[in-house]
Amino acid sequence: MRTPILILHICGGIVGLLSGAAAVCFRKASRLHAGAGNVFVASMLTMAAAGVALAVMKFQPGNILGGTLTMYFVGTSWMTAKRKHLEAGLFDWSACLLAWLLAGVELRWGIEAAMSPGGLKYDYPPGPYFFMGAVALTAGIGDLRLIVRRGIAGTQRLARHLWRMSFALFIASGSVFLARQQLFPVFLRKTGALILLSVAPLLVMMYWLIRMRLSNAGKPRTMGRAHPLIPPSPLGESRSGDRDGSRPLPRSTELPHPAPPEARTPGRMGSFSFTTPAGFTGAGRTP
Repeated sequence: MRTPILILHICGGIVGLLSGAAAVCFRKASRLHAGAGNVFVASMLTMAAAGVALAVMKFQPGNILGGTLTMYFVGTSWMTAKRKHLEAGLFDWSACLLAWLLAGVELRWGIEAAMSPGGLKYDYPPGPYFFMGAVALTAGIGDLRLIVRRGIAGTQRLARHLWRMSFALFIASGSVFLARQQLFPVFLRKTGALILLSVAPLLVMMYWLIRMRLSNAGKPRTMGRAHPLIPPSPLGESRSGDRDGSRPLPRSTELPHPAPPEARTPGRMGSFSFTTPAGFTGAGRTP
């Protein structure tokens, strides 16, 4: 019974690593990126579910938490990318409760491992429990903010998708390159290449988060603040033209030129009214 599940677990992990690396290389928002991402989601869910089943059979509570956390990150990241305007719903409430539950259990087991005579809890030291618990707590806070704000969009939505999917890929790479170093040649273990391959998803994640942050900070504000001496428009837009990023006023509101001399009536005083670009009106007389 364990052998087919183990084979499914290994195959899902291999396909997940390859499809995850392909999704990182392809241009974002392209069809190839979306296709590789869908394969990554399916393979990672298969790997994590099979891992949880094996952990239950072998009574490995630590691996049960790790597999469940992996499914949580993959599922929430995929739902974030699927919905253009992320609004809180039943799925988000359930994910938030799961994240807080996992964080509580991970932190509690970390404390118990630190206080135990052998320094272990279910064959794991306190470090992994505290690390995974802190990550789960961060994700739970993010879910809670999403629910309170009734959804997110734009750059925050992309950042949520990016870091959750990248961390799921990090769990997969760490499970292969760090936890099973004996499967690789000696020179890879001595040169530190396995460690680099393990943390590569985190490095890529930090690169894209910083790039998104800088790109968003460099964009001009779409709604500029009007000049303090210029009254606001009834439509809520500034009347200061291109100076603050708003669209310029139409030509019809500019100051009209007085009529040419040949068009004036001799001996009579003509009057005219005008409106300045600032919104003030006035009147005058022509000789």
